[in-house]
Amino acid sequence: MNKFLVTALIMSAGLSQSKSHNMDNTNTNTSLAAPEQLTLTQEWDKVFPKSEKVDHKKVTFVNRYGITLAADMYVPKGAAGKLPAVAVSGPFGAVKEQSSGLYAQQLAERGYLTIAFDPSFTGESGGMPRRVASPDINTEDFSAAVDFLSVQPNVDADRIGILGVCGWGGIAIQAAINDPRIKATVASTMYDMTRVSANGYFDADNSKEKRNANRAALAKQRTEDYRSAKYQRAGGVVDPLPDDAPQFVKDYYAYYKTPRGFHPRSGNSTDGWNTTSVLPFVNFKFYDYADELEGAVLIVHGDKAHSYYFGKDTFAKLKGDNKQMLTIKGASHCDLYDQIDIIPFDEIAAFYKEFLK
Repeated sequence: MNKFLVTALIMSAGLSQSKSHNMDNTNTNTSLAAPEQLTLTQEWDKVFPKSEKVDHKKVTFVNRYGITLAADMYVPKGAAGKLPAVAVSGPFGAVKEQSSGLYAQQLAERGYLTIAFDPSFTGESGGMPRRVASPDINTEDFSAAVDFLSVQPNVDADRIGILGVCGWGGIAIQAAINDPRIKATVASTMYDMTRVSANGYFDADNSKEKRNANRAALAKQRTEDYRSAKYQRAGGVVDPLPDDAPQFVKDYYAYYKTPRGFHPRSGNSTDGWNTTSVLPFVNFKFYDYADELEGAVLIVHGDKAHSYYFGKDTFAKLKGDNKQMLTIKGASHCDLYDQIDIIPFDEIAAFYKEFLK
């Protein structure tokens, strides 16, 4: 990009330097932000058993916005040399002690160095305010994980992939479009969070009138939040569960609200996101440049999942012979959160083996 155009863009954002417009001004502080000091739990507090086949430890890394992210690293026991690596996150509103950690541990058992991280503003990761989501910052979180993995002495920086579950499956694909260092991407039981936020489930609210009504309600809530000096939470998975709840809501309840998947740091298990977190997703679209994604992609979805249409429609936007879709017959959305006999871990590992080389 022409340096004068860069300067113009910065000036238009009100960020020009008071004494000089020179982009090489040596008085500008260009060092990375100092990491936040996080308090991390050291005991095993996952919702799945610890594997004896892998070594585990807590790590942290900083994203481009200066937010420190917390992650669990899983390394195959006895591994030597530089390993292929995979960064994992999701589902949307979950924490690394839930589904993403299970995926990371299972892939580590199959020979990959993995990290499962909490997104910005959630879980053990830093960032204020808490429980806020952003299509930009959350996409950046995956690239920050790649930054971290790229400089680890036991990682081959040319063999890094990512994996997202549920809403983070969609975010993973968006991150891969933006970051060519990501050589292979898996999206499991994925959501397109921008589509569902703007259009509602099954596009039932896809109209200017309904979107504007939603925007008006969210704008009103912003005023109330500011007046009260606290953010309203949208609530996690509904509890108690109504008798007439849709089956997919019952499936969410069975995971997030029972010992199967409950975790006290999970928004879905407790009081949810800040209500206004949905605002940027309503006005942002993923996958505008999906046809330009050169890296490999595997979309894994159950054909009984309410979210199946997200996977099929997103896959249709991808181009190239390194794009695959794997449909799991009879599987629901939440089956691919933790059902080890249903999640195709061997096929996922084989996909990474093929394309992380």
